[in-house]
Amino acid sequence: MENLLSIITFLPLVAALVLALFLRGDDPAAARNARWVALLATGATFLVSLFLLGGFDPSNTGFQFVEDRTWILGLNYKLGVDGISVLFVMLTTFLMPLTIAACWSVESRVKEYMIAMLVLESLMIGVFVALDLVLFYLFFEAGLIPMFLIIGIWGGKERIYAAFKFFLYTFLGSVLMLVAMIAMWFDAGTTDIVQLLGHEFASDNFSLLGIQVVGGMQTLLFLAFFASFAVKMPMWPVHTWLPDAHVQAPTAGSVVLASVLLKMGGYGFLRFSLPMFPVGSEVMTPLMLWLSAIAIVYTSLVALAQTDMKKLIAYSSVAHMGFVTMGIFAANQQGVDGAIFQMISHGFIAGALFLCVGVIYDRMHTREIAAYGGIVNRMPVYALVFMFFTMANVGLPGTSGFVGEFLTLVGIFQVNTWVAVVATSGVILSASYALWLYRRVVLGDLIKESLKSITDMSGREKAIFAPLVVMTLLLGLYPSLVTDFIGPSVTALLTEYHASLPASVAVLAVH
Repeated sequence: MENLLSIITFLPLVAALVLALFLRGDDPAAARNARWVALLATGATFLVSLFLLGGFDPSNTGFQFVEDRTWILGLNYKLGVDGISVLFVMLTTFLMPLTIAACWSVESRVKEYMIAMLVLESLMIGVFVALDLVLFYLFFEAGLIPMFLIIGIWGGKERIYAAFKFFLYTFLGSVLMLVAMIAMWFDAGTTDIVQLLGHEFASDNFSLLGIQVVGGMQTLLFLAFFASFAVKMPMWPVHTWLPDAHVQAPTAGSVVLASVLLKMGGYGFLRFSLPMFPVGSEVMTPLMLWLSAIAIVYTSLVALAQTDMKKLIAYSSVAHMGFVTMGIFAANQQGVDGAIFQMISHGFIAGALFLCVGVIYDRMHTREIAAYGGIVNRMPVYALVFMFFTMANVGLPGTSGFVGEFLTLVGIFQVNTWVAVVATSGVILSASYALWLYRRVVLGDLIKESLKSITDMSGREKAIFAPLVVMTLLLGLYPSLVTDFIGPSVTALLTEYHASLPASVAVLAVH
């Protein structure tokens, strides 16, 4: 158990090296072997991660399964998980075998595709377990490379444009975070995240280029990290890379992007912004809440105007991430619990919706909504599955989508009623675009000749969706599976956050 996190993190990477070094050829047999190696590796990673879940103590609010070794140039290789990060590790390891199974239809450069997916899994897990600033940054940034390749090589017609837009947006945002990390090291003398959580960065007001910086260094550090996490989420108005990336990415790339990569921004706000820069967070809270509310309404309205299924679901993801940032900066138990629950739930639901698009795209090779209609007559099982996840995305009670939205709205109502009212209108809009999409694609008469020979889901496709259905229902009916895990850690986070604010409020009042 001493090296459990390292095993979980690097097992997919080892499998990728095995594929790169020992699998030769580009024939069907080699492609089949590559698929099976990737599936077995991701499945084994999930099974090993169950030991992490089984040995985790939710009542312990500190970091568990900690690995701390001297690395290079005086830096530390330090890993660990708490009640917030452990579920993101489980979400990643749970979804990756399903994602690999959904890649079975990939025909070109199969070995390279599987290597990219395996490397991406290792880097995503690394983000959630890293307890050193440098290690976190390496995992955080390196994850761009395999995703860039997945979009740029296996994507659609505009894949090069989408890949570079994705890379440049996310990379440029992270440059400011790197500058902030260097400043933190100079100020605190360490890159250890655990020690930085106990360090108090300066919050005295000062003037910069004639502008009064309220909250001092903490506000500047917050803004530098915000530049990276806001793009990663993505928040409005730096969200424009996401629809292009989703539309051009292959199905598996869209699933990983929506289910895991978007969550890194929310995780970053919880790991760094609130606990390390509480004064800066408090100063910027009104802006964060209104940006979230605008995102929920604006992107929902934009989703209503889409003609491409993937682009509609992509805008839906931006709206749902608005609930996440709104819940986080409500900075109360219900809000933060709801934000984390929403991220976990969205991982299952958004991933399933992109898989639903992939099922009919594999058959018809188009994502245009106008190309479909009445497929319930030929694909009744698909229609049922698509309806289930559409309802979950809307927030139907009994599904996990309801719990996250409800908790975040309860949290924000305690903080800012107007923001809550605006955000609640987004729930109505989400029902509008989701049901409109379902009606146009699935219901009605089957009048298009091209659809009359379409076949229902195969056994493999049903097997991929079954675990997602189970988890969406299970978390909807029994949300304490998540809230019991995250509750003590969230309580400890918020206690420290609010305890650091009275003194800072006094400082601001003096100035």
